Amino acid sequence: MSKLTTFQAIVAKAESLPSVTVAVAAADDREVLEAVLDAKKHGIAQFQLYGKKQEIERISREIGLTLTAEEFITDTTNVQAACIAAVSAVREGKADVVMKGMVQTADFLRAILHKEKGLRSGKVLSHVATFEVPGYDHLIHVTDPALNVAPTLPEKFQIVENMIELCHALGCEEPKIAALAAVEVVNPNMQATLDAAALAQMNRRKQLKGAIIDGPFALDNAVSVESAEHKGIESPVAGKADVLLVPDIEAGNILYKSMVYFAKAKIGALVLGARAPVVLTSRADSAEAKLYSIALAVVQAANSNR
Repeated sequence: MSKLTTFQAIVAKAESLPSVTVAVAAADDREVLEAVLDAKKHGIAQFQLYGKKQEIERISREIGLTLTAEEFITDTTNVQAACIAAVSAVREGKADVVMKGMVQTADFLRAILHKEKGLRSGKVLSHVATFEVPGYDHLIHVTDPALNVAPTLPEKFQIVENMIELCHALGCEEPKIAALAAVEVVNPNMQATLDAAALAQMNRRKQLKGAIIDGPFALDNAVSVESAEHKGIESPVAGKADVLLVPDIEAGNILYKSMVYFAKAKIGALVLGARAPVVLTSRADSAEAKLYSIALAVVQAANSNR
């Protein structure tokens, strides 16, 4: 499989795969249902909708969304109940993917992490935002901008493992992963640089396989060959990163929103490390972003089922 470098290519790949069933928690939202409509038009998913039935039906009529008998609506005004029901459907094998609708991330994750009904796998869960940046020749993945507040080195190790698995699913057989910090040299007073250097060494010693990992990098020399050359950085990752591993949630969140609002990048987002694909976008994200996230989940699900 060739490397998928645009969201158009990811959607096309999803169209070639067996359709999946997506359980949507708190589906009573226009952007969510527009994404459902788009996904159905592309033939990449069926849906189970959980939320306020009257509101879902009203919006569906307005946008021309026709739901089949199988795409039933579980009527609940309780957001947490909607999350638990959607997650339980995946755990019980009635759906393949769970998707966050008009609900706060904390409430949605509470259901994902529920001891009896959730989707814990024993791995660290991590969030990835995938960006298609205008003028850039491949997708850029930022991890983790939403879940792990201040990940330790062992947690970063697992976040990288999660990311390698997704990259492989997208046809990137040896992703270039840049561990970011404020500077591109190891500084004993900056923990992010120490963690980056440790991950790079683990990769060289084959403790982390399936990728090329290096760092620390500042953002400029991770994504700009010219900047890396100007600073004399010699690395196969320098200027060519597929994945940006951020040091903490603050850096990741700011980078995420800068990509969307300044760079006008297209975006898709998932939670990795669970027992099934999890679509987790911002409530403010567009229907397009939610469609791309669904397509990412379809490709991830196909790779997991091999």
